[in-house]
Amino acid sequence: MSHKFFRAAAVALLISSMSGAFSASINGAPATSRDIRADTWGAVDALGRVLPNAAVVGAPRADRTVGMFYFLTFDPGGAGPWDNTQILKAHPEAIQSVTDPAWGPLNQSHYWGKPLFGYYSSDDDFVLRKHAEMLSNAGVDVVIFDNSNAVTYDRAREELCRVWEQIRKEGGKTPQIAFLCPFGNPDNIGNRTLLHLYKQIYEPKRYQDLWFRWRGKPLVMAYPAYADAFTSSAQRVPVALNSATPLGQSFTAIRPFTAVGGEFPTWGSKVSGMRLTLTQGSRVIATHKFANVPDNAPISLQFANPLPPGVYTLTQSDPVGQIGWWSYDDYVYSGGSALEFKTPIAGDRSLHVRFTGDSTDTVLSPGAPSSTTDDSQTNSKAMHAFFAFRPPIAPYNIQHPVPGQWAWLQIFPQAVQTSTEGVPEQITVGVAQNYNATVNNTAPMSVPGAFGRSYHGGAEDTRPGAVNWGYNFEEQWQRARAADPPFVFVTGWNEWTAGFYDSWVSWHAPPPVFVDEFTEEFSRDIEPMSGGHSDNYYMQLVSNIRKYKGVRTLPPLAPAAVKMDGNFAEWAKVAPDYLDNDFDEVHRNAVGSGSAGWYVNHSGRNDIELAKVSYDSKFVYFYVRTRRPLTNPRGGDWMQLYIDSDSNAKTGWLGYDFVVNHGTVSAGRTTLDRAVGTSYRWKKVMPLTCRWKGREFEVAVPLSAMHMVLSHGKHFSFKWADHCYHSGTAEDFSLYGDAAPDDRFSYVAWVR
Repeated sequence: MSHKFFRAAAVALLISSMSGAFSASINGAPATSRDIRADTWGAVDALGRVLPNAAVVGAPRADRTVGMFYFLTFDPGGAGPWDNTQILKAHPEAIQSVTDPAWGPLNQSHYWGKPLFGYYSSDDDFVLRKHAEMLSNAGVDVVIFDNSNAVTYDRAREELCRVWEQIRKEGGKTPQIAFLCPFGNPDNIGNRTLLHLYKQIYEPKRYQDLWFRWRGKPLVMAYPAYADAFTSSAQRVPVALNSATPLGQSFTAIRPFTAVGGEFPTWGSKVSGMRLTLTQGSRVIATHKFANVPDNAPISLQFANPLPPGVYTLTQSDPVGQIGWWSYDDYVYSGGSALEFKTPIAGDRSLHVRFTGDSTDTVLSPGAPSSTTDDSQTNSKAMHAFFAFRPPIAPYNIQHPVPGQWAWLQIFPQAVQTSTEGVPEQITVGVAQNYNATVNNTAPMSVPGAFGRSYHGGAEDTRPGAVNWGYNFEEQWQRARAADPPFVFVTGWNEWTAGFYDSWVSWHAPPPVFVDEFTEEFSRDIEPMSGGHSDNYYMQLVSNIRKYKGVRTLPPLAPAAVKMDGNFAEWAKVAPDYLDNDFDEVHRNAVGSGSAGWYVNHSGRNDIELAKVSYDSKFVYFYVRTRRPLTNPRGGDWMQLYIDSDSNAKTGWLGYDFVVNHGTVSAGRTTLDRAVGTSYRWKKVMPLTCRWKGREFEVAVPLSAMHMVLSHGKHFSFKWADHCYHSGTAEDFSLYGDAAPDDRFSYVAWVR
């Protein structure tokens, strides 16, 4: 439930009216997912909190699932971004007036703070990959998209699904997906939202590998009544064509046909033209450029020989003058989809199809013969049988929920949601709540009395730095673990923005009204921020998921000497393997949200995929392998190995006491350097022997040089990083080059 200001996207359009499944599925057989065993990684956050291991939390429990509320609301280009943290820092007096110019215009979307990855747009491939990586590494099983305001963010969702499906094809891991629909809103809002998602994703069987299933069926947080017979209120609108964004319509022909086209407005332009192209899959069936198109004229591609039944796409491109395509702002029929630049979006476009044997075109538009009550009833029956419905609960303080419903956010102590049979199913965990005890109800985050990140024990913790510790989050996790249902719904990830209003419900400015998010304290986002609490909440999430789900243990190291001779075959017998995500070296070139500008970063160089460790009485031996051949070591901060030799996070830089390859690396020789204090400063200790060839590198480090004694039960941590150094903070591992393991994590090596 999010009360954000939404900028209207391109006008939504309506489907062609022939029955049948939607085309253009990009499903493919995914490669077998590499289990990188992220639950075995170690870390100590900036507050000194240590991630628990199996000795603390026990073995994994396969019957425990974590869902994360996820947002797709960030549009590229446009105005902004407005950042409340920066506004109030520069203009603290602005809190007294909604008209203070520091806020910018009313009804614009504001950030509560700056994300670690900048003010990104929701279709930034680099960010989508990082989200998949970070959430999977944390143990999140499914992201649940916020469609509670009846906005489905088709373009951003399609890009996320495309990127995440590609990750899976590459052998990587991502969370699965599900949707939260409106909270019982009137006027068919919930019905249209559910039908839209069903038509876009589920009926055509798109992205099936990503679907999250609960009790054997795809989960949707919606009322079953949303699947009942749907009455269309679609409005016809003219959508303008521009040269950068072709318009399209997919459809299923159930009979042979000899012509297909549509109706095309020109707004009275004296010179208008376009190209129409019909494709089937990647094959072009026909294309023709039309000149001097009359206003609103039906124009079609003609075929001498009938085309067979099947799934097709008609595309309009190459505009001359002013021209568009008459479209509809919602779905009416059971097949096909409107397209923008090959991306399915809401709605349909008008289509005229001449079927073989007919003397006139079949006009596919609202009211056409194929839009029947029977069709709506068929949709209703199909959806009722298809989904696992869990109606979403909007209020935060319902202690005795209706069986079969699920919440998304609650105040402490959160109620356990049960199945219709009364069996415990779900509980929520929130970072903060836009709730006010004085009215015992939902209230804006900007109004004094909201339950912020530091709210716990029935009061707001006002101690300096309290916001860093996540007291509210921890209290809710403790309640969830004590209740221990099979599903925990966490709110949330990447909820950076809220609308800027002068009033909402019974609340009126001053202060300015920000309902869901306001400042660092009064926000509920877990994704790391730039500055402030950084990745504290992310590491807290990882810790609590481990306590809820359990973790595995890696086998201990087996002692064995390794010759530094470049004969890497002997490493095949060394276990265990320490794995990293493939294809995650940093390459980014994307426009930001609002006017944040382009984010360009090509620091990714060597993609680390596997590491190993061995030891004997004198040396500890390290091995690393990359996905492609290693680059030349003269590139700077090349394939650095960080070692926490004393398992003490208070010594060294980020706990790392030594680094290999900090200095010059030449044929067969490198250096071991020791941390000077806790900043990124290093002092040379000694030269080391190393070898590398192709994708592989090995190095031997004397135990005596690191004052290490590897006896039974001892452990140490290590991390490989290439081209990551930028500011000397843990954030460098997330933003630059490639680190193994990812972000703040380290590999933990145990001695037998």
